[in-house]
Amino acid sequence: MCGILAVLGVVDNSHSKRARIIELSRRLKHRGPDWSGLHCYQDCYLAHQRLAIVDPTSGDQPLYNEDKTVIVTVNGEIYNHKKLKQELTSHQFRTGSDCEVIAHLYEEHGEEFVDKLDGMFSFVLLDTKDKSFIAARDAIGITPLYLGWGHDGSIWFASEMKALVDDCERLISFPPGHIYSSKQGGLRRWYNPTWFSEQIPSTPYEPKILRETFERAVIKRLMTDVPFGVLLSGGLDSSLVAAVANRYLSQSDAASQWGSQLHTFCIGLKGSPDLKAAKEVADYLGTRHHELHFTVQEGIDALEEVIYHTETYDVTTVRASTPMFLMSRKIKSLGVKMVLSGEGSDEIFGGYLYFHKAPNKQELHEETCRKIKALHLYDCLRANKSTSAWGIEARVPFLDKEFISTAMAIDPEWKMIRPDLKRIEKWIVRNAFDDDEKPYLPKHILYRQKEQFSDGVGYSWIDGLKDHASAQVTDAMLKHANFVYPENTPTTKEGYHYRTIFEKLFPKSAARSTVPGGPSVACSTAKAVEWDAAWSNNLDPSGRAALGVHSDAYKDAAGTEIAEPENGSL
Repeated sequence: MCGILAVLGVVDNSHSKRARIIELSRRLKHRGPDWSGLHCYQDCYLAHQRLAIVDPTSGDQPLYNEDKTVIVTVNGEIYNHKKLKQELTSHQFRTGSDCEVIAHLYEEHGEEFVDKLDGMFSFVLLDTKDKSFIAARDAIGITPLYLGWGHDGSIWFASEMKALVDDCERLISFPPGHIYSSKQGGLRRWYNPTWFSEQIPSTPYEPKILRETFERAVIKRLMTDVPFGVLLSGGLDSSLVAAVANRYLSQSDAASQWGSQLHTFCIGLKGSPDLKAAKEVADYLGTRHHELHFTVQEGIDALEEVIYHTETYDVTTVRASTPMFLMSRKIKSLGVKMVLSGEGSDEIFGGYLYFHKAPNKQELHEETCRKIKALHLYDCLRANKSTSAWGIEARVPFLDKEFISTAMAIDPEWKMIRPDLKRIEKWIVRNAFDDDEKPYLPKHILYRQKEQFSDGVGYSWIDGLKDHASAQVTDAMLKHANFVYPENTPTTKEGYHYRTIFEKLFPKSAARSTVPGGPSVACSTAKAVEWDAAWSNNLDPSGRAALGVHSDAYKDAAGTEIAEPENGSL
């Protein structure tokens, strides 16, 4: 992942302003430690911090069209860039960068080209011929982007909030699937899939189509000129990513540079569920596996740094980001710059354990739509910023545009959890890869119960965080939390502790308003909490809060252990 910063329409365009832009851009240097670039045109500045993944030698940014009248700064990967270049035969390309096509597509099609891009991206493009500009973010918000406004009427864009918060009076998280146009004076949606309306789809479930679409999503993400690997927790999603990547790696261009043995990485407390399951999957696939460990205290010591990089005080994000942040540091020390990861599957297929209580297919489908729409505030934010903190790029095949369209068109009745039919969560994905002739994974891994990352690294991790927060936050502090933090008031000592750290790092009200809030159980939206009356007394984002579902569920409010459901598949 790279870091971008664009400032357009500043009143002061003196040398001191240029120095200030360079200073702010350096706040993003962790995202792109390989090179820095800055283009200044009158009162507009486009800056870039590069992480070189494709064409490391000549793909420095900002990028240009032939006569340098169009300038673009990009964070992302365009997987179909070779196909797009074939359609741009009248254009001359200066580099081998996959992102250079953006400048030429704009020349060819004007502002209406973004939907042609297959990838993850945030970019700002300046057309010096009329001093107009556009900014856009990928369909789901895999790459982060913020939009801010200065006192002098200037407009600011940056990959992370920390580059804007001191110079902008107001800022927001740039909405996914949108484009900002200076000509049209605001934001408009460029990504308009059928599922966005939340109407119930009716396409029959075809396992082969689902499997092959996912395989294509993984294969296209093997596009790299640097060493890479897979984040492998041993759960269904990361295991499928690893299995497919492992199966097709030898046929990819990457294999000719880096060999055909896949590297996999897992982190956890010693003896954690993820470490055991990941090793089993890695042994089965024959990968070069790297088992990494951390302690609860090491995680606690890293909390402030994690919150600084992730720019959130959301409890579940901080819980899961910390081990991912620690793992990324160790991965970077091994020389790896890109990883594949399994985010997005639970949102698309109703994989979180609270989906066991979905009352009908309509409510299940609407909840999956809500979850996908909010991914940029949670799992995408975590996966991107935890890895980018150490100059690593995370790619997420489950959030491929084609795959989402295919999966979200399936009749949601097939996503319903049906113990009577032996269908557990994400059964349609498990079934699609259940191949007796050429198995992708062992059966018991393919049908392993869902574990959220913050749980799977070791249950004592979350328990340790709660104990630590209880020692920092008194009962009186929590009692008066609504007076200290009237916006998004924390309801637990853990939440209060994270909020205190966040406010120290980002004291402006504009910063805190970029973080989502609301009640949640086992990562549900506030709406889904209504599915079970007992959940309102047990609001916690851990999967163990899914009372009566998780095999290691928390105790209920009365202190009674919740029994495991009568479902042999779990």
